[in-house]
Amino acid sequence: MHIDLNADLGEGSAHEEAVMTAVSSANIACGGHAGDLESMRDSLRLAARFGVAAGAHPGFPDREGFGRRELHVPPDEVTLFVREQIEALKAVALREGVPLRHVKPHGMLYNMAARDAALARAVARAAADSGVPLYFGLAGPDSVMLREAQRLGLSVLGEGFADRGYAPDGSLWPRGQAGALLPFGAAVAQGVRIAQEGAATAVSGEAVAVPARTLCLHGDGAEAAALARALRAALETAGVAVRAP
Repeated sequence: MHIDLNADLGEGSAHEEAVMTAVSSANIACGGHAGDLESMRDSLRLAARFGVAAGAHPGFPDREGFGRRELHVPPDEVTLFVREQIEALKAVALREGVPLRHVKPHGMLYNMAARDAALARAVARAAADSGVPLYFGLAGPDSVMLREAQRLGLSVLGEGFADRGYAPDGSLWPRGQAGALLPFGAAVAQGVRIAQEGAATAVSGEAVAVPARTLCLHGDGAEAAALARALRAALETAGVAVRAP
């Protein structure tokens, strides 16, 4: 039994190096919600140093809101700005000699694409245009993100979230509401359960199917490094190997 453990990085966290030592994949912010040429370079170098698979983490071009505000942008424009962000990271990765392995949308762009087929298709089209091998999207029996990406010929990985609460329909519980962010121990337990059982418990108590092959934790929290280490240790203790796809 094995799973990929990924973290959203390149966002200015002081804990990035410590998180990088515990994960197998890094989603690197590439100029939309966060990140610039210097931070992209630094994150790519850390990924290479610790043997972590590097991927692009494009989001709404909304630094003030950290990409977590709901914006309504025509699909063609979404494809354009997502492609520009991926290509920016690709250019830095080429100079650093680090291959890009995957694309994973960020924040509100991710959440909106999880329920809107046209938006999901627009994001996936940019990923397909970039030629990056893998695409991470919300895991679920009928995932809009994964379906639209597969229709465009992308290889996909269903993603679960260790530190986020789930709604009964398998979507992520909205930030700002009680239960959206799990406390440390609950996040570790949920991550292990997703890896072992492909399931989680919604904030309302129902079981939710989460057939994930990659597991995310957020790299910008104060406990990010400790959570990454604890989650990896718990997974390995439970007999789940952590490795990049």
